[in-house]
Amino acid sequence: MKTESINKLLEIHVEELDTWTKRPYKNNFFEIVYIEKGAGTQCIKQHEFEYKEGNIFFLPPLDCHSFNITKPSKFYFIRFTDHYFLQKNNLTNYNAWFDKIAYVIANYNKVAGDIISSEQERQFIINNIKAIHQEYLKGDSYSDPIITGAIASILNILARSIENRYVSKANENDNRFGEILRYINTHLLDNEKLRLIHLADKFGISKSYFSEYFKKQAGISLVDYILKSKLKIVETKVLHTDLSLKEVAWQLNFTDSSHLARSFKKTYGMTVKEFKKSGQVCS
Repeated sequence: MKTESINKLLEIHVEELDTWTKRPYKNNFFEIVYIEKGAGTQCIKQHEFEYKEGNIFFLPPLDCHSFNITKPSKFYFIRFTDHYFLQKNNLTNYNAWFDKIAYVIANYNKVAGDIISSEQERQFIINNIKAIHQEYLKGDSYSDPIITGAIASILNILARSIENRYVSKANENDNRFGEILRYINTHLLDNEKLRLIHLADKFGISKSYFSEYFKKQAGISLVDYILKSKLKIVETKVLHTDLSLKEVAWQLNFTDSSHLARSFKKTYGMTVKEFKKSGQVCS
């Protein structure tokens, strides 16, 4: 399986194609794909779904993907590595940015493909993608911070779309539960706000009943839900950053790296090292 790389920390390509001649490939970079026109199918990790004009996809590194073009298509590809946001001339806080992108990846349902929840948000992203392309071509001293801000805006819209999707689904049975999940998932780095007593007070549910209520709605205990949510973030950081396990454990408030390693192996049935190795092979 071919792995594509980019020569710069950020590259933008606009391609008009009648047929997709490349073999399935995986990246060492993040990729935002916008379909300005055309139709066909996209395959991501053996999941195939239709694409059409106006679709927007977000692809993390190491995901195998390819296109089958049935109608001449125009693609915008925005490709960047996590190190793009480490540049000294960028204004975006790297840790805050990567926590946002880890959240997107951890909750992104790849089978569904396009995840934009409203046409207003879709148009906002499209306008930003085209602005990024123009600034990339212009390449003056103002372009880098403008591009960085635009990419951060796109990621925030994607995160909100993902959040709105699972909140709406959770609210189908109980209109409080979606907000509880939203609160937990956006405070995974703050153990105090994840304490049962805090959550019960926050959402006006009896402390003695909260655990039973949560398990009834989620199908798993509060402790297990928080752990699994944190481990989804661990997946992203292990696969897509150079952070040590000790650093990841510290960021996510595990007791230490041994605690994280034990929790990971118990949940996934493999060590972090084994997971990282398996994650680098296209299935």
